Amino acid sequence: MDALERQAGTVRAVTTDERLEPEEPTPPEPTVEHRFPSLPPEAPLSMPVQSLRATTERARRIESDDAPRSMALRRLTLLAATALLTAFAAREMYLVLQVAGLTFPEQFVLLLFVALFAWIAFSFVTNLVGFVSTLAARSAPPPSPVIDDEAPSEPPTRTALLFPVYNEEIAQVMARLLAMHESLAETGALRHFDFFVLSDTTRPGIRLAEEAAFLEARERTGGHRRIFYRHRRYNEGRKAGNIGDWVRRFGAAYEHMVVLDADSLMSGDTLLRLAAEMDRRPRAGLIQTLPVIVNASTTFARLQQFANRLYGPILVRGLAWWHGTESNYWGHNAIIRTRAFAEQAGLPVLAGRKPIGGEIMSHDFVEAALMRRGGWSVEIAPGLGGSYEESPPALSDHAVRDRRWCQGNLQHAGVLPARGLHPISRLHLLTGIGAYLTAPLWLLFLIVGILIALQAQYIRPEYFPRDFALFPRWPAQDPVRAAWVFVGTMSLLFVPKLLALFAMLVDAGRRRGFGGTLRSFAGTLLETLVSGLMAPVTMLDQSVTVLATLSGRDVGWNVQRRDDGALPWTQVARHYAGHTLFGVLLGIAAYAVSWSLFLWMSPVILGLLLAIPLAALTADARLGRGLRRLGLLLVPEESAPPPILVRANALAAELESALPAGDAIALLATCPELVAAHAEMIEARPRRRGEIDTELVIGLARLDEIETPQELREMLSVRELSALLADRRGFERLVSVVRQADAGPNEADARHH
Repeated sequence: MDALERQAGTVRAVTTDERLEPEEPTPPEPTVEHRFPSLPPEAPLSMPVQSLRATTERARRIESDDAPRSMALRRLTLLAATALLTAFAAREMYLVLQVAGLTFPEQFVLLLFVALFAWIAFSFVTNLVGFVSTLAARSAPPPSPVIDDEAPSEPPTRTALLFPVYNEEIAQVMARLLAMHESLAETGALRHFDFFVLSDTTRPGIRLAEEAAFLEARERTGGHRRIFYRHRRYNEGRKAGNIGDWVRRFGAAYEHMVVLDADSLMSGDTLLRLAAEMDRRPRAGLIQTLPVIVNASTTFARLQQFANRLYGPILVRGLAWWHGTESNYWGHNAIIRTRAFAEQAGLPVLAGRKPIGGEIMSHDFVEAALMRRGGWSVEIAPGLGGSYEESPPALSDHAVRDRRWCQGNLQHAGVLPARGLHPISRLHLLTGIGAYLTAPLWLLFLIVGILIALQAQYIRPEYFPRDFALFPRWPAQDPVRAAWVFVGTMSLLFVPKLLALFAMLVDAGRRRGFGGTLRSFAGTLLETLVSGLMAPVTMLDQSVTVLATLSGRDVGWNVQRRDDGALPWTQVARHYAGHTLFGVLLGIAAYAVSWSLFLWMSPVILGLLLAIPLAALTADARLGRGLRRLGLLLVPEESAPPPILVRANALAAELESALPAGDAIALLATCPELVAAHAEMIEARPRRRGEIDTELVIGLARLDEIETPQELREMLSVRELSALLADRRGFERLVSVVRQADAGPNEADARHH
């Protein structure tokens, strides 16, 4: 009997043999008894899918003494200041263009300018308010929520810390989890917190590495009472579906949940303060912290880390000033009331074709809006520290993440018409969309401006007015006023950086953390220069992504890289060759108009021309470490590292050497404890009568033909191996074949993951 006949025979065996007999239909959300204590007893909590169309009920009012009563006046002031700045700039730009009357292209440029300037002005006013609030906070308590510097009281309720992971370096994740476990133990409140690693990993070797790390963490903490692990074979709904699955299975046992990313870290004191604050205020639904970027090694990551640490605090204080109880959620490093989330944040599937339709990708904005619609407050804690994350190591990695966010934010156009949303929640959705639409608008503004100038230089105008005229209406602009408009626009972009620098310099502790006055000023100049050169590259990337998304192309959801960022120059050159070519064409067009226009546009042109060396050099960790030795781009977390960060990094080094290495086959052959633990952690997936798991069937058929470890690796696909790992009987058969083949580790196995 040949291979095809053996596969067919296996299909018949699977559908009739008692080993894989189809199970009777079972009700949803069954309670499962776990022999291996990788999970606590289930505590199901209903999480209904929310309707965006059915409800006509307006967002419920929040009765809270903590929300400033002047919030309406604050928001009116913000919008009025933005409108006044925009109106003044629009008038000046109109005077620039109307010297000989406005042509249609000039009207279009004016319209683009007004829209883009309004965006800049809104951000400027927010930063200005944040600057004033930062200075005021030195002598007054921070805005809502009120989390002061007194020792926090111990929360009476239980809180779950959720670590969703997807093909991550698990040693790093587990090190941060253990550091948080130790930090909470130091507060004396560990008994109120449990830890869940929620895996959506699709690579078999990484899945087994996660389980090995879980066993190591359980061993290091003296038991399994606080740390749990769960793996989903199918990652429906991505991260939102991962969190939703936990809520439906275990949510009823926990009053709060802290949602984290794979690179998140939070101190025990911060977690305790957040939980105590939620207990103190029964209508608080979500409190978002400001995560500080840490552990940056490459120049790109250090630039992001410096900007986040220096400019972020005044921006967030500005946001908190006018957000009030209608703030936003950034998807991680936030505490959430579990019941409120379950009641209000079940995400629907958007109508229409992908990528705009389908599952909601940027779920956090929508979850915050739905929770606020249900009468729960959503707030920022701008004065609370102890919250950390990491940055992508390179410009190309940032672009990959940015493409995901761009597609997800554009998807919010399908959520905007939802009934009952608070107006500020709609504004958050609009700003999320605008954050990416502004890129193609800036690009269009530049191109149309050059075309107008080229037309005036080389083409005889045909713009005769409708009434009688002796001469045509020639395009003309006022160059002096145009220069002042440019200076004013650039000022609104750069003044917030100077305000943030000043707010840091007047604080002696922060000033020392940034390396002192001279080094912090030099770091600000360096960050401004390099980020200014990278801005045109990002603009072009985002413009292409917006056009691709709107044309119906799915940009995907790739795993974020978290290593040192090093990239071969050939790979960088291939990725950024188009940017360089566009810079050449833009430079030729500008020079064709005039030398002065070329100089005027030189920052944009230069950034595009330098895209390849800029991306390669900023991804070099050696250059980043050199800047740190010089004291440039220094941040307080490097000058005086917080204990939890030091401990997390030390644990990461320990775990990387302690955990077994190898691919899935090598781990199964050399780690009997892992094999036994995995067998007990496999959860039975309910199947309807007659349903066949195709990957499992094919995997079992292939096992009959395999005799060597190399054949195991070559003949089993990732999906087939995953199916065998997810099925108890399939896993027993796989382990039997591995042992029969005597698949011991070799040097190649030990390095292959």
